[in-house]
Amino acid sequence: MRDWLALTGRPALVAGAGGLGGAGAVSLAAQGASVVVVDIDESRLCAVARAAKEAGGSVQTIVSDLRSAQQCRATVAEAARLIGVPQVFLHAIGRNVRRPVLDLGDDDWDSLVELNLSTAYWLGQAVGRLMVDAGYGRMVFVSSVSGLLAHADHAPYAATKGGLNQLVRVMAREWAARGVTVNAVAPGYIETDLTKDHLDKDGNRASLESLVPAGRLGVAEEVADAVTFLASDRARFITGQVLYVDGGRVLV
Repeated sequence: MRDWLALTGRPALVAGAGGLGGAGAVSLAAQGASVVVVDIDESRLCAVARAAKEAGGSVQTIVSDLRSAQQCRATVAEAARLIGVPQVFLHAIGRNVRRPVLDLGDDDWDSLVELNLSTAYWLGQAVGRLMVDAGYGRMVFVSSVSGLLAHADHAPYAATKGGLNQLVRVMAREWAARGVTVNAVAPGYIETDLTKDHLDKDGNRASLESLVPAGRLGVAEEVADAVTFLASDRARFITGQVLYVDGGRVLV
């Protein structure tokens, strides 16, 4: 039932139009939210807009490079002009560099911290300011099982996701009394266009599947379902939590 989550007409800002961000945007739009999606890649934005239309919703798009505090704040202001003060915010920006610690350069560390963690802080602060002033908000950040598990060759990525989890907890603590919930979803091994190349080589798919109690990899729509729930008033008493969408990966 479309109105079960009561998202119809809710202004929603989604940062990141890749696999998980795109799926989240489509899910929110399909539930009737008024969605604007931000990404540096216009082709990704067009793909999300088409998928949202096919799902019975619609999204607006903003092309923006969010790798600076100034641009994050300007983009939030532009989104607010398009759809009104966001009542829902999804941060789904990030990438990984799979190399051992001793093989990483300074640029690897700096670029991942900036993209994965700093954008979450800059955007979260800008959106949070609007939500706190309005007395209402639902914020969801895409974390990872890597924020908990010590995967080899994931050092900067794991560090940013662990940091993101704590950022979520502090924001949740500070804003709970102002009507704003802040949570994270932590996917396990998910099939997306961004992970396809890694999964398709060197037996990686079978190796990862063997680590998941459910016996398979997840799909982006399963993460999007969790995001949509946390963005709704059905989750109004849930805040500061990291919801693992992983088929049981963190259990073993």
